[in-house]
Amino acid sequence: LSLSLSVELPLFPLPTARAVEEEERRGESGSRRSCVKGMESAAAAAAAADGGGGGVVASSGFLRLGLPRICRLVRSPTSTRTRTRTRLPITCCLHTSSPNPLAAVSAPHQPHSLPSTPPGGDDSLPRLRLRLLSDEFRALPEPIDRVKRLLHYASRLPPLPDADRSPHNRVMGCTAQVWLAASMDPDGRMRFAADSDSEITRGFCACLLSLLDGAAPEEVMDLRTEDLAELNVVGGAAAGRARSRVNTWHNVLLSMQKRTNSLVAQGSGRSVEPFPSLLIGVDGLHPKGSYAEAQAKYLSPDILKVKELVDVLKEKKIGVVAHFYMDPEVQGVLTAAQKLWPHIHISDSLVMADKAVKMAEAGCKYITVLGVDFMSENVRSILDQAGFEKVGVYRMSSDQIGCSLADAAASPAYLNFLETASKLHPSLHVIYINTSLETKAHGHELVPTITCTSSNVVQTILQAFTQIPDLNVWYGPDSYMGANIVELFQQMANMSDEEITHIHPKHDRNSIRLLLPRLRYFQDGSCIVHHLFGQEVVEKIKELYCDAFLTAHFEVPGEMFSLAMEAKRRGMGVVGSTQNILDFIKERVQEALDRDLDEHLQFVLGTESGMVTSIVASVRNLLGSNLSASRKINVEIVFPVSSDSLSTTSVSKTRGQDFVEAHDLAKLSVVPGVSTGEGCSIHGGCASCPYMKMNSLSSLLKVCHQLPDREDSLWAYKAKRLNSKTPLGRSVADVGCEPILHMRHFQAARELPQRLVLQILNRCNNGVAVP
Repeated sequence: LSLSLSVELPLFPLPTARAVEEEERRGESGSRRSCVKGMESAAAAAAAADGGGGGVVASSGFLRLGLPRICRLVRSPTSTRTRTRTRLPITCCLHTSSPNPLAAVSAPHQPHSLPSTPPGGDDSLPRLRLRLLSDEFRALPEPIDRVKRLLHYASRLPPLPDADRSPHNRVMGCTAQVWLAASMDPDGRMRFAADSDSEITRGFCACLLSLLDGAAPEEVMDLRTEDLAELNVVGGAAAGRARSRVNTWHNVLLSMQKRTNSLVAQGSGRSVEPFPSLLIGVDGLHPKGSYAEAQAKYLSPDILKVKELVDVLKEKKIGVVAHFYMDPEVQGVLTAAQKLWPHIHISDSLVMADKAVKMAEAGCKYITVLGVDFMSENVRSILDQAGFEKVGVYRMSSDQIGCSLADAAASPAYLNFLETASKLHPSLHVIYINTSLETKAHGHELVPTITCTSSNVVQTILQAFTQIPDLNVWYGPDSYMGANIVELFQQMANMSDEEITHIHPKHDRNSIRLLLPRLRYFQDGSCIVHHLFGQEVVEKIKELYCDAFLTAHFEVPGEMFSLAMEAKRRGMGVVGSTQNILDFIKERVQEALDRDLDEHLQFVLGTESGMVTSIVASVRNLLGSNLSASRKINVEIVFPVSSDSLSTTSVSKTRGQDFVEAHDLAKLSVVPGVSTGEGCSIHGGCASCPYMKMNSLSSLLKVCHQLPDREDSLWAYKAKRLNSKTPLGRSVADVGCEPILHMRHFQAARELPQRLVLQILNRCNNGVAVP
């Protein structure tokens, strides 16, 4: 006979799972026989009271718990084929007390591990306890009864020691103060303790502890915030208060999971490097972790290396154009050298070639390019077009400095993708900026083309659909970004019209749904760093920052967007414009000041890091407005970017904000992440790209010292000259630059240029765009 039992127990501490299993291991068969006998007697009494129905009577004085496997299986000697399940009210077999009042009882299992699934079912014990707890409160139809039950549980929750009521243990995002302490016992089970200055919240904590205290780490991690949706504990409140109470469940659960992840990592000897961050307090700014290390390298370069580089550049009239994605050491030396030699420029790939022309005009005989090969090829092509064929252009390695995205766009598969697009009218090709000039030229001859970056791709596509009826958009070559864009639009299709209008004023839910079938992206183009680092961002945020405030800019599709949307639903995130993000941070800081309590507020910044100056100015102004409360508060801005990614930022002007002290602003001359308008993802993964790391300071010095290359020893370092003509016989430089000019017009006017619109609408019969 297999027993699945539903029981009525008085509200007093129940035995822990460990207590029952230890009793079973000691072989206390007498206790088990007593238990079975007591259950049989209780069953008979219940059947008589209920008219023989064997049901359970719910009352406000009892806690209804399911106790599967409270005793060993009892097999009938007369039957081995028939199984029945008996529902019995049980009031016996209570031998030990539990530190938490709602602890469920588990049956014997293998030593030192909680069973992952109870016999006869697929639910884990926490999920089983959750279902029973939900039934318990659902059986109380009146809100006042549920509140009374919750308050009773709160009264049974032991208070936390003062040492554990620390800012480190605070749970962010709860209206009340909530503290959570976590540890792992010798058996590898999670042990939690919690407290709050709100009795309702104490009751919430008591319920969550009843589910997860003593659970295995994987059981803690398996519980999702969505699983708590049916736990309707408090009803009849105003919408805002009800939402706040739901958020309490979610935020405490996420904090439990974060601490579980951390303890499991510590136990296994695995260390997870946190993202770079900036701590803002009333006493100033304090870079943390890799940001502090990178900042030190950038702000304090090797003076001898700077002198050596400047001397050789001056002597041989060498110009340097470098991409943003250099490591902090290289950027630091180049930035310091700029003050002594003007022909050094650090920028995105758009500007590198233009600056190289200006350096040639100023008398530079050689241009050294720190970037991937298509960047040096672009420089070579633009210099040739400008009449500087004799100016040498050199890369930083004799080996290929490739780019998987640029290579994908030059593949036969991408050509087939564009040929398909050319047969469907009207069509627009939106291509990632970090591709070769040759690729842009060939693409533009097949399908009218505009370039884009990660920060303007969403607005480019949305605006194109509004300007040209029935347009088809073809995005490439980054399939990872393409999938992110589609996911963003799918989520937009479920937003309100008002929310969509904030993203683009001429779109609504209907227009977004109609454009989705006409948006296509290349499926076979991937950046090895974007894909790997993008997934790393997601996993690290889930592991280290799941209980932090998450922010995401709605114009930058990516890993942060979905995470921030989920956080927004529980009051812990914002998805919107730069101003929306700034306002969200200011509101949370002001709320903390109003509470006048010890607070550590942590915000993950899911947008380009240039806006950090506005954030710092706003936060410092708020802290300065209430010095008494602000001494208890610090604000941490987390940059979910590669630890190698560092970009310069302007601190001279912060629109609409007061300035903070000059010495603090000086610390913000460099910040983690990418610069505004750059092509790669906001996570700056390209700084970790193995190809980009080939552009080292030692390589630059080596090339410079060997110039002029009279013995042709640097032939492998020379930038390749592209075929100067397209398949239609036009100049690669002329045709390849036009999609870039289209993008620049869009950035200035916020609409597609009329020339591009005409190219889309007026095409030759063979599909070739009209010049």
